[in-house]
Amino acid sequence: MGNNKRSAGNKKSKSSVNNGNNKEGRWAEQLLNPCATAITAGNLTRVQHLLYVLNELASSTGDANHRLADHGLRALTHHLSSSSALTAPFTFASTKPGFFQQSLLKFYEISPWFAFPNNIANSSILQILAQEPDKARTVHILDIGVSHGVQWPTLLEALSRRSGGPPPLVHITVVANTAENNQITDAPFSIGPPGHDFYSRLPGFAKSMNINLKINRLENHPLQHLNAQTINNSPGETLVVCAQFRLHHLDHNGPDQRTEFLKVLRSLEPKGVILSENNTDCSCHNCGDFATGFSRRVEYLWKFLDSTSSAFKGRESDERRVIEGEAAKALTNQGEMNEGTEKWCERMQGVGFAAEVFGEDAIDGARALLRKYDSNWEMRVEEKDGCVELWWKGQPVSFCSLWKPYIKVEES
Repeated sequence: MGNNKRSAGNKKSKSSVNNGNNKEGRWAEQLLNPCATAITAGNLTRVQHLLYVLNELASSTGDANHRLADHGLRALTHHLSSSSALTAPFTFASTKPGFFQQSLLKFYEISPWFAFPNNIANSSILQILAQEPDKARTVHILDIGVSHGVQWPTLLEALSRRSGGPPPLVHITVVANTAENNQITDAPFSIGPPGHDFYSRLPGFAKSMNINLKINRLENHPLQHLNAQTINNSPGETLVVCAQFRLHHLDHNGPDQRTEFLKVLRSLEPKGVILSENNTDCSCHNCGDFATGFSRRVEYLWKFLDSTSSAFKGRESDERRVIEGEAAKALTNQGEMNEGTEKWCERMQGVGFAAEVFGEDAIDGARALLRKYDSNWEMRVEEKDGCVELWWKGQPVSFCSLWKPYIKVEES
């Protein structure tokens, strides 16, 4: 599907392997996963041996294998010594606001990891609004995502060009996590640094396009406690929910939290819900023992590091390190990546949502966007439920889906 060249970066003393999707070349996983298995089995001699080998090979400046070994070694060491604090080299919360925003924008520019689902989400919001008979209604977007505001300028520009003009008011309610008081400290990409104020600059940007924009922030508000009052929703608004890469963290304290929260969303009677999540083949709650769950999180991080190595063309930078450090928090997050498209679709249908097919504009726009990036990326549209999936080197990464409430007719 394209040229697959990798650089060993500054790791000149170690040989670089053409990694691809061939697991034969993915040597870091062949050390990390057996080490996790040995930890689960209590085989301390083998654990010590594998940790020694990993320590010799791990590097924060090598290719994807060296980096995965580095992050994996840190996570395994943390697991073995729970009293020690896990310190990543760089994460969003530890950066300065200006550099955080710079890193995020750079990542959007060179990788579709989040840019692709955000593009589809914005197109879906326009699709929902186009179906509304009353064009003069306030648009209320409930933002439960990881874009930290950078998703919305593109949408505001599109609304300014809308036939008939923009809505009289665009109301965005942000359910935000912050570093000052965060309940899920290991949730990748969801926590910005103290003082990050990108949202505060959006109203001025909107005003320059004659759009009236109102933004409310709910800081560290438990998702389960959302209701029409907390989000200040009124009957005269067109409510659209945009939930991206946050809901899978809800299972930290129980297996039913995801479903219960989807019931909360259904009770809000939104005109549409855009759900984007990580896509895996695993349908379990906690993936059994430590070794099984760890291997799935390692596979997720491999796809991230491999695609990021390509995106940055093997070059080192502080932006790359902070993005990869943030993703590596997945290795210690027990709720990460444990459900895929099919299970989420079952949940949505079970609480009273019906799948909506993405329109041609959304599909064509997503395809056009993806052409900007590495040719190892591809999109697939599922015929069964209309979900759009993002794949890297023949492996699923994430999915986007569109849902609308439906009224179930009881059989007599």
